[in-house]
Amino acid sequence: MRTPDFTAVLRVLVKHGVDFLVVGGVGAVLQSAPITTFDLDVVHSTEPANIARLVAALEDLDAHYRLQPEKKLRPDETHLSSPGHQLLMTRFGPLDVLGSIGKGRRYADLLPHSIEMDVAMEVRVRVLNLETLIATKQEAGQEKDLAALPVLRSALKESRRRQ
Repeated sequence: MRTPDFTAVLRVLVKHGVDFLVVGGVGAVLQSAPITTFDLDVVHSTEPANIARLVAALEDLDAHYRLQPEKKLRPDETHLSSPGHQLLMTRFGPLDVLGSIGKGRRYADLLPHSIEMDVAMEVRVRVLNLETLIATKQEAGQEKDLAALPVLRSALKESRRRQ
């Protein structure tokens, strides 16, 4: 597989007017955390109009579930309206479309804890701040999330020092 192009995925989501937040490893990297990530994680609004925009964006991205890729199963409105995780592959690389993270935190819960960032020409996105990203990883409590906490805490400390 070629190197993922997360900026291209974000560009398509922005082009379609999808309401979403960048979370996970890419969100941390955008805030100068020195970590490696293999997929793009986003939490999206589950409002019906946004779901329709998201479906259109995912069609544009040729997104399908990573499990059983030969079947090219695609998420629909019902899947995307749930708080669950949709683990997808796009023509630009892996994309995890999440209805919630941590202990059930959804888009509306997370939005006040996000910042706007320019990630490329005409690609401005909302990114979950490091404090909340750390909290959601603690809540998830998965081994890979817990392993990332020291690096994220160090990045947060450095960010505060620079300010």
